[in-house]
This record gives sequence, structure tokens and C-alpha cells, in this order.
Amino acid sequence: MTQITDAPPLGSGAPAKQPLVGKNQWVLFIALILCFTAWGIAADLTTPMVAGFKQIFSMSTFQASLVQFAYFGAYFLLALPAAFLNERFGYKVGLLTGLVLAALGAFAFYPAAHIMTFGAFLIALFMIAAGCSILETSANPYVLSLGPEATATRRLNFAQAFNPVGTNIGVLMAAVFIMPKLSEPVNRANLSDAEARTVRAGQLGAVMGPYLGLGFLLIAIAVSIAINRAPKIVEEFPEGDLAGKSVPKILLGNRRYVFGVVAQFFNVAGQTCTWTFIIQYVQQSLDGSLKMGAYLLQISLIIFLVGRFVMTWVIGKVRATKVMAVLAAAAVGLALFAVVSPNAAGVAAVVAISFCLSLMFPTIYGVALEGLGPATKYGAAGLVMAIVGGAIMPMIQGRILDNTSAAISFIVPAFCFFVVAMYAVYDLRSPRRTSPGPVTKEAVA
Repeated sequence: MTQITDAPPLGSGAPAKQPLVGKNQWVLFIALILCFTAWGIAADLTTPMVAGFKQIFSMSTFQASLVQFAYFGAYFLLALPAAFLNERFGYKVGLLTGLVLAALGAFAFYPAAHIMTFGAFLIALFMIAAGCSILETSANPYVLSLGPEATATRRLNFAQAFNPVGTNIGVLMAAVFIMPKLSEPVNRANLSDAEARTVRAGQLGAVMGPYLGLGFLLIAIAVSIAINRAPKIVEEFPEGDLAGKSVPKILLGNRRYVFGVVAQFFNVAGQTCTWTFIIQYVQQSLDGSLKMGAYLLQISLIIFLVGRFVMTWVIGKVRATKVMAVLAAAAVGLALFAVVSPNAAGVAAVVAISFCLSLMFPTIYGVALEGLGPATKYGAAGLVMAIVGGAIMPMIQGRILDNTSAAISFIVPAFCFFVVAMYAVYDLRSPRRTSPGPVTKEAVA
């Protein structure tokens, strides 16, 4: 765990009520909030593209789910290099590298729209996700460092609350600028090759526009961070049983962390599965259109956004993992109800899952990193690598959906949320661990 130099160390006699953000750190904290918003836009502008590319390129659901495989697979591959980058050059360099790489990926949608192959779009998506992986590996632990350790999990929950602001913007952009274009009735069987190419070019042009806007936003955020001097932070190196141990031994010997990585894998998997296939669930359960599914996804993300802010307040009064245990159990029940009730009530249940999701990611992240000391940067990378769950499980759900129905496929997120519930119960039954005060500094300016 890290903390800024002007935050009172643990055991210093500081008042019990700790500030959310350290002194003079609000400007940087707001810049980091913009990063959370930006990668939320990127992730959920991409989510509806599974249904979108399925229609544009006439693919199966399993094939179209390669969109999520490319996106979240990049998170897995780039997280560890990002940890090395943060270790060697500091968090600020990591943030800027991630922002620039993600922007280049967004701008790559321009040539991809003219090449008009699915592979070209997968490459662009991979670049965006690679940048977001570096960005997220850097930003999450940095947010934890911008204030007292006592408020670290709450601070991350607050910053992460702005991630669904971005997800709502991303889905709204898809619903307004992309899905209506893809929903226009076209009988491809009656089109010549030239006419079909013209239709596809128009559809891919609609996909390209929002991503170019995302690229310019990422560059603007990078400039704002580059011109602001980052503070010095303190790296906490716990003594006792961590002394003299290598980073792998610290990580693998910490059960709370190892189980946290597993829980994060299934948390992201369940979240991605729910949001990716809500469109197909709506289509099959209500005979709805792509546009209707996109708007219901938008409602889900608004609920998720509200839930984030509500839960940030709640965990100021109730232990976070107690709340997470209840929400994860509720998510299991809602997903199973959607399996057996593929109708309007089932759609409502799938939408309601988003409220349960609101607390999970930042809580698992904050709890899993407790007591890691010098291994915190690499521990953060492991938790970001766990996001690969969003690449693997949607492909499994897509295969089940192709062979059965959208309703039955929701057994996959139900299992994912069960694992999250077990992690919450594990943490509640485990003894708490505290870290001693800071003993060494790292300049990240």
C-alpha cells in the first residue's frame, strides 16, 4: 500500500476521522477521475460491438465475442509490463503511456473503417485495451496512495464511481450514433457485391466516429496530467513476516490476495457477460431490436452509476465486504431468475444485476492489496491481469447462447457472482491485517 507524504502515518495519534484525499492532492485526484471516466467510455463503447459486428460481418455470437477476447486479453498481456514500467519510472509515466497508447488505438479505427475487415478492428481494439490496461494498472494503486490508508478502499470506490459515468457515455454514444445505423433494415441477399460493400462501409463509418472522439479525449487528459507536477509518495514496506521475502513469495503467500485475483477474474467475467449479452437477451425475450437492447443496457449502466455513489456512502458506515456478500448473493439470485424467466421480468432482473455490480471491483481490489507492502505494484498488475475473465467467460456464454438460448446462457454470470460471494465471506472470516508506517520514499514526479 502507498500513501502520500503529508498523510498522517498509522499509529501517529491522528484523529479517527481521516480525510478522503490527502492535503493539496485534489487536482491530481480529479485528473485520475477523468482517467477512470475515459476507460469506462472505451470499455462500454466496445460492449455493444459484439452484437454490432455480428450483424455487420454476419458472424455467430461466439465469433463476435472475439471483440471482448481481444479487448480483455490485452488487459492480461499488458498488466505485468505496466507494473515494471511503474516500478522503474513511476506512476505518472505509466499513466501517460497508457493514455497515449489507448489514443493511438482509437485513431486506428479510421484506417480500420477503410480496410473493412474484422481483423483490422480487433487490432485497433487491442491497442485501446493495451493502453487502458497500463492506465488502470497505474491509476488504481495511485488513487490508493493519495491519502490515508484508512480511507484507501473508500477513496478507490469514489474514484471508481466515475467509471460508470464513462460507461454510460460510451453506451449512449453506441445507442445514438452506432446502433440506429446498424438497425436499418437491409436485405443483403438482394444486394450486389458493390452495394453490399457500400452498406458495410456506411455501418463501419458509424462505428469509427465515436472512437475518434475518444482518441481526442484521451490526448486531452494526457496533456492535463503531463503539465501538472505529481507529488512524492511513500511506499510502505511492512516488516515482520514480509522482511527479506521476494515479491512472488509475498504475493503467493498471501491467501487474501490470491483469492482476490480469482474473485476479480470472475467479477469482471460476470459483469462483462451480463452487459454483453443483455442485448441478445432482450432480443429473444421481448422480440426486441438492437436499439432497444442498447437502451436497456444504458438503463443498466445508469443503475450501476447510482449504485456506485450509494455504495461509497454505505461502506463509510458498514464494512465493505459485508455489503459485497449481500450484493453478490443477490446477483446470483437475479441471474438464476433470468435463466428460468425469459420475459419482461427476466429482463428486469438482468438490468437489476447492475446495482449489485456497483461495489465489487474496487472492493475486491482494495481488500486484495492490503498488507502487500513492496509487492503492491505487482499485486495491482495481477488484479488487472484478472480482467482477462472478461475475455474468456463471454466466449463460453456465447457458445452456450448459440447452442441453447440467451436465457440459459445466464447460468455463466450466476456462477461468477457465486465466486465473488465466497470471497466476501472469506474476507469476513479472516483476521484483519495492518501495516506499519512508511519508511521509504519514491519520487514519481
